[in-house]
Amino acid sequence: MVNNIKTVGIAGAGTMGQGIAISCALAGYNTIIFDVNTALRAKAIQQIQDSLDQSVAKGKLTQEARQEAFNRILIANHLQGLKADLVIEAVVEKLEVKRSLLADLEKINLGKAILATNTSSISITQIASVMQHPSQCVGLHFFNPAHLMKLVEVISGVQTASEVVLQMKEFSVSLGKVAVEVKDSPGFIVNRVARHFYVESLKVLEDEIADHQAIDRLMKSAGFKMGPFELMDLIGIDVNYAVTTSVYEGFNKALKFKPSEIQHEKIIAGHLGRKTNKGFYDYSK
Repeated sequence: MVNNIKTVGIAGAGTMGQGIAISCALAGYNTIIFDVNTALRAKAIQQIQDSLDQSVAKGKLTQEARQEAFNRILIANHLQGLKADLVIEAVVEKLEVKRSLLADLEKINLGKAILATNTSSISITQIASVMQHPSQCVGLHFFNPAHLMKLVEVISGVQTASEVVLQMKEFSVSLGKVAVEVKDSPGFIVNRVARHFYVESLKVLEDEIADHQAIDRLMKSAGFKMGPFELMDLIGIDVNYAVTTSVYEGFNKALKFKPSEIQHEKIIAGHLGRKTNKGFYDYSK
């Protein structure tokens, strides 16, 4: 544990928020989760239990450690409940939503908490621009599923204090993660490089060179653990599309990052991947 961080708040109880919460609780931090969606708050605690139980069943966690971690997790019924030493937002990938949320969290915590954004691609400097203390805002980008994936990108905005960046690197390491310090740039490192894994695969599908199943099979045979379409379904097609759009706009609409109309049509149809039981694949069975 990092000495001056005892309690971590998580804004957002979706898959990413749950994974971050599990990581924090297993590392010994008292963890508070809030989501504006009441049903999602209730669902999150059950899904966290299920995830911890799976780790026990696989022999990766003892029953005692599982119970201790679960006991450290609290669900808040109001945003005001997110009073902590560190608050991490894991909400929708929209600049204005994140700005508004972090401005509110800053007031709730009287400017004393470190406020981290789990944004995949949005500028930390832009997000922090509405805050009274932008030096306290930092990017802390986990990867899905957050409790299993080892990498965390620690991103500094123009005004992020160097000591905050150092603390977040230490915090990430305390979670058992590999912390990589990154400059503020569209998509940072991983999502900038990974765009072509998705964008080019979608272009191959668009050009009818192969169907999505064949592309996935070929990519896995080449050594990837998952094909691009399987991975988009896991991440959420809407989330993946939002990141691509953010990187595309961040690089002045460079054609190599142009979002796919195929993804856009899936979003309109509500086929967002595993979370809706249908994306490029059908999960209803």
